[in-house]
Amino acid sequence: MNYRKNKKGEDISILGYGCMRFTRKGNAIDLDKAEKEVMEAVNSGVNYFDTAYIYTGSEVALGEIVKRNGIRDKINIATKLPQYMIRNREAIDKYFDEELSRLQTDYIDYYLMHMLTDVAAWENLVNLGIKEWIKDKKESGQIRNIGFSFHGDTDMFIKILDAYDWDFAMVQYNYLDENTQAGAAGVKEAGRRGIPIIIMEPLRGGKLVDLLPSKAKKEIKNYKRGWTPAELAFRWLWNQPEIMCVLSGMNSIEMVQENVKTASDAKVGDFTEDDFKLVDDVKNYILDSMKVGCTGCRYCVPCPKGVDIPAIFACYNNMSIDGKTDARFEFARLVGIRKEPAFASQCVECGKCMNHCPQHIDIISELKKADKALRPLPYKIGIGIARKFMLEGRKKSKKA
Repeated sequence: MNYRKNKKGEDISILGYGCMRFTRKGNAIDLDKAEKEVMEAVNSGVNYFDTAYIYTGSEVALGEIVKRNGIRDKINIATKLPQYMIRNREAIDKYFDEELSRLQTDYIDYYLMHMLTDVAAWENLVNLGIKEWIKDKKESGQIRNIGFSFHGDTDMFIKILDAYDWDFAMVQYNYLDENTQAGAAGVKEAGRRGIPIIIMEPLRGGKLVDLLPSKAKKEIKNYKRGWTPAELAFRWLWNQPEIMCVLSGMNSIEMVQENVKTASDAKVGDFTEDDFKLVDDVKNYILDSMKVGCTGCRYCVPCPKGVDIPAIFACYNNMSIDGKTDARFEFARLVGIRKEPAFASQCVECGKCMNHCPQHIDIISELKKADKALRPLPYKIGIGIARKFMLEGRKKSKKA
């Protein structure tokens, strides 16, 4: 197993275990199966395990596995504060204490503000005294490293980096998301500041393996390196020095063993020109199957009316890969529930974006199609309710 350093100089395995996808048996996690897989990972050198309050049964399962096998001092546990559920200072302690109980531990190695989409969500927590709370928890040793998980665009990611002295950050990042969400620019900026990056969704929930176009699968299969689609995606990430750890939701012994083998060999600078060309070819095959030829270059923004054109097109295109439900959920997170709305319906057809688009996309027309696909009436209503709920929560926190 290869390791990289956190801000304190401690070794973290470059492969992390994402505990969200433990196999379920009926309505519960298959604990015995999960235990075998977790212990295979631990015995192979994996020392970073990620869970969250809202991953049903995950914290409890991980806590039980750790207790049964006496491995608390061998691993780092990461879990998350459900900040979107916080309405007062007391709630922060309530959720944290419950997580400690579930995990059967008295400290968390890596604690994240879960799913920040804009800086307003962080400011909401600041109004409730989160900075003082973190200071107390770090001084007591109950929290050893503090960070956040992010879904939003590059500019907002950098604003959140500016807002606090973070120990680490977690982003969705893979070769298909190179220019969306925090993107390569955000990852490099975090690296410039010395903030290690944890990667979630390196395979897009398995879709960069199972749902690749047939031409892409064939080219990878015939490539001289003999890599699998998963190995290509992991190695692309581990080639980047800013990335400390890549999470994988492993739910079979074979998957653990395959990923461990790759993580024991992959290094920064291993990628050749031919390797990068293979990734570009695969990306082009994927883009050919998408609805809009948007590359996420962001020349079209800022929009005078605040429309987040790249995010909307990314979600629209993701309907071909992730399916309608997942793409619409991602749209709600990236566009719908941020403090300042960024909907396509705000477009006034000024044409400024189209003058700057290198791909010569008919942005005005495509935005209308994307909005219709991503926001059918039930989703419009749902996003409206979610926005109202979050904004009311922020108003209450300011008064507190």
